[in-house]
Amino acid sequence: MYLTMFLSSVGFSIVIMSVWPYLQKIDPTADGSFLGWIIASYSIGQMVSSPLFGLWSNYRPRREPLLVSTAISVAANCLYAYVHVPHSHNKYYMLSARALVGFGAGNHSKMYVSEGDIDHVAVVAINFLFFVILFVFAVFETIATPLTMDMYCWTRKEAVFYNGIILIVVGIESVIVFMVVKILAKKTGERAMLHGGLLIVLVGFFILLPWGKKLPNIQWQEIKNNSIPRTTYTEMVMPFWSWQLPANHTAEPVGCPISQSWCLNTPMIYLAQYISSDILIGLGYPVCHVMSYTLYSKILGPKPQGTYMGWLTSSGSGARILGPVFVSQVYTHLGPRWAFSLICGIVVASLLLLEIVYKRLIAFSVRYGRMQEENC
Repeated sequence: MYLTMFLSSVGFSIVIMSVWPYLQKIDPTADGSFLGWIIASYSIGQMVSSPLFGLWSNYRPRREPLLVSTAISVAANCLYAYVHVPHSHNKYYMLSARALVGFGAGNHSKMYVSEGDIDHVAVVAINFLFFVILFVFAVFETIATPLTMDMYCWTRKEAVFYNGIILIVVGIESVIVFMVVKILAKKTGERAMLHGGLLIVLVGFFILLPWGKKLPNIQWQEIKNNSIPRTTYTEMVMPFWSWQLPANHTAEPVGCPISQSWCLNTPMIYLAQYISSDILIGLGYPVCHVMSYTLYSKILGPKPQGTYMGWLTSSGSGARILGPVFVSQVYTHLGPRWAFSLICGIVVASLLLLEIVYKRLIAFSVRYGRMQEENC
């Protein structure tokens, strides 16, 4: 099962970084708004199939739904590999392929029967916080490729390659965090760790806001003789970033497309900002993710709590649906300043909620013991 999840995550990571260049290549009519639906379709499929596979597992041997879901995932990925073949409507084939991949991934969550007297206010609060955590991370992974192509004049190939390197570093960072966070939680408590993780994520997105005065290079697709000189790569980044990308000798248009009107008045996000944000979000996200599951399981108690776990899975799937759609729409039409400011506002709201319910986020055994003492 660990191997299955590992391979599934590897495949997801490969696709998520390359989906925007791939979409542009197979169907030039697709814009940034449609990218959000492409990425969200995975979670839509997963949300639909999770209860179906869970019900199947309750009445039949669990090998059956596992084999069927794996077969669907393989077939869907094959379809995704060949969506460039049709002569038209390629973006809709791509949408269907990603939805089927998500449908096949619906068996990754298992449902059990719930029991016990549970604090439903705490349950709802954790579901909302988990939604926010998955929402902001879905925004982060969705916007990475188009943002770097717009801001740094990276080609499709460069964007996939360099974001892939960044993703590797963030992945290694997350593995280290996963190993350390449980040890720290024993000293500080899960609630404090969740609070700290959300603060780190907030700082990460705050840093990502456009703060400078320099505008991004504009991609004048309609004009052959570009009247705006293209600056070199090192001029676009902070002074201490001395390394330089290879020169781009292709005819592929690069820069911020003129169809996005905000490119004409929104300052660029420097590479130092982007990488700093990646590091902080890569640190805060795994902390929040682990602490959410830990708190949730403790609130639910020692017995299997499948219905409630199904709610948590649905919250995560809903976040991964709305996050890509939200950021693609806002980023395309209003730009990064609005997109990341709204994300900061959402994280602040989640921090306020955490403060309100902080005292109720306690283990089931502790709450049950207090109730017994009050009854006595």
